[in-house]
Amino acid sequence: MTAPVSVERDGQVALIVLDNPPVNALAQPVRAALLAAIEELDDDPSVQAIVLHGRGRGFIAGADVREFDAEPRAPLLNDVLLRLEACTKPVIAALHGATLGGGAETALASHYRCATADLSLGFPEIRLGLLPGSGGTVRLPRVAGYETALDLMTGGKPIGRQQAMELGIVDRAIDGELPQAAVAWARELVAAGARPRPLRELPAPPARPAQFEEAMRALPAAAQRVPAAGRIVEALAACASLPFDAALAHARRLFEACRTSPESRALRHLFFAERGGGDRSAAREVSRAGVVGAGTMGSGIAISLASAGIEVLLVDAKPDSLQAGLDRVRKTLEGSAKKGRISADEAARAIARVTGAAGLDALAGAGLVIEAVFENMDVKQRVFAGLGRICAPATVLATNTSTLDVDAIAAASGRPADVVGMHFFSPAHVMRLVEVVRGRDSSTAALATAHAVTRRIGKIGVTVGNCFGFVGNRMLYAYGREKELMLLEGAAPERIDAALEAWGMAMGPNAVGDLAGLDIGWQVRREWADKPDDPRFYRVSDLLASMGRYGQKSGRGFYRYDGPGGRREPDPEVLELIRAEAARLGVAQRQIGDDEIVGRCLWALVNEGARILGEGIADSPADIDVIWCNGYGFPRYRGGPMFHADSTGLGEVLQQVRRYGREHGGRWWTPAPLLVELADAGGTFAAWQAGRDTGRKSGAG
Repeated sequence: MTAPVSVERDGQVALIVLDNPPVNALAQPVRAALLAAIEELDDDPSVQAIVLHGRGRGFIAGADVREFDAEPRAPLLNDVLLRLEACTKPVIAALHGATLGGGAETALASHYRCATADLSLGFPEIRLGLLPGSGGTVRLPRVAGYETALDLMTGGKPIGRQQAMELGIVDRAIDGELPQAAVAWARELVAAGARPRPLRELPAPPARPAQFEEAMRALPAAAQRVPAAGRIVEALAACASLPFDAALAHARRLFEACRTSPESRALRHLFFAERGGGDRSAAREVSRAGVVGAGTMGSGIAISLASAGIEVLLVDAKPDSLQAGLDRVRKTLEGSAKKGRISADEAARAIARVTGAAGLDALAGAGLVIEAVFENMDVKQRVFAGLGRICAPATVLATNTSTLDVDAIAAASGRPADVVGMHFFSPAHVMRLVEVVRGRDSSTAALATAHAVTRRIGKIGVTVGNCFGFVGNRMLYAYGREKELMLLEGAAPERIDAALEAWGMAMGPNAVGDLAGLDIGWQVRREWADKPDDPRFYRVSDLLASMGRYGQKSGRGFYRYDGPGGRREPDPEVLELIRAEAARLGVAQRQIGDDEIVGRCLWALVNEGARILGEGIADSPADIDVIWCNGYGFPRYRGGPMFHADSTGLGEVLQQVRRYGREHGGRWWTPAPLLVELADAGGTFAAWQAGRDTGRKSGAG
């Protein structure tokens, strides 16, 4: 095995090379070896300068996140970087690619910094509920100021070389080969008599009165729910008011408080859960894809594919619809360029990759075809019958259905092994989630191809089984069922939404329904042959849709949207409609508190998730968490519904499920067998999954 740190000598210059694939994470063995190399070279009189270089795709992409669940092990990165900074010889950081988190802090602890054009430097710790704990909060402000430090650390987005040079973080651009060019610069520095120039020796910039109080108040609401954001502000305030060592020690204490917080544990859980994405080893090559259906969903899928370099043929039998879809692709990509999200050249190239056709015959040469037509079984089966005849034997055929039976669609193709579900979420070019639906006959190659393409277009693919609604929408119906019942029982739409948004959901369920279009769900429920036989089930949504109140698209749904700016406003007319419908159904209305609103929606969601796990529709509780955090606005700092249930305690969850069953009818609230089993044993979903994974590995061996 290659040593994680090695030393090479080139005359008076020593080169320390970090080689810990795939991203040079600063795990404990790397830290220990780096510290030993620093001490050896600093004591060697033949060495006049030290260059620090990361082999592979980037300099250092940060810490080894796996270590954060245990007590820190010496040497801490903070101590390594203090020793690096204290070197008596110039230390040059040769930066390229990912230079993130602890990697950026390592760069700042060095005395000089050079970088290639592919530099991506940033502090993404906030995404894990953490703050830079190894000197970033005291070194970066000294070179780039407090506002820049605050933006980089609370935003979590990296910057490129040009901006890093403008801010004074990077001293020299390298357009040649690393590390040779960095070594050559080190020789120049030695010849010029350059000395170490630790950032700690610079004075902290002066702060305006009340600057950090203002920064705290200006944090977005979502950031204020995660302690790390406020602690970043606190650490920067300490930089302004305390000596370097005291401010550094204070930042380290704040880091430890974040590391052990429930929010950081939840975010770290998602960090690992989102790095699955199915087996892609058997994937077929896809350079050309087809999308059938040029509506909002189809054009969004086409944008995603084209933006990733895949040639796309957008097919729609209606000429007007096809042209509208092509126009939507063009306008969306041009709009992204105007907003600075992509360059004008990137937008033009992506637009050029999308062409249109009126018939399925044009798809004969595609490696993947994704169907995105109207959510109707007959329509989809006709499309797949045609695709089965026309497309080459190696072509993967994917349906974007959100609720329909993938096996029934696959059967119509005559080649079900080639068929999978690829359930995108709207808007498809924005939302990161794709449920990859495993049909009864889906081949390993078809599933692997779907996952490979999903990853290529920058999305998270989660394998799910085939049932009504798969995982996400099946659980959504349990969650939405309770909010619909509470509407009839007397909770106003805005009260339900406010309670769930205050708890952390990105949007309340009624606002989501208006955004998606109430007619969409209404159509699904009309197609749903075995939906629950209860007149209260989604009665309010269906009533509004039947009246043409589709939501934002029609100006009225649960809310009105006809005021200034199209903002949502409560509609007294909706309350009257609900009261009348409740009276017709014999539902007594009452006051419903926020705790009941959140509890009924949340524990209905978890109970259905447990049922899905027990049936094998989801492969793991972590997969459910990924689906709900990326597709349905579940708060990431709570880790997803199943992680949150584990954090609450499954005994407490089961108690709440049984309580709501007694109060509101056991048929809705029958506890999932797996929930009962685990709660009675004092277990967790995570431990249950770990046991299954261990069993699979031992069985395979």
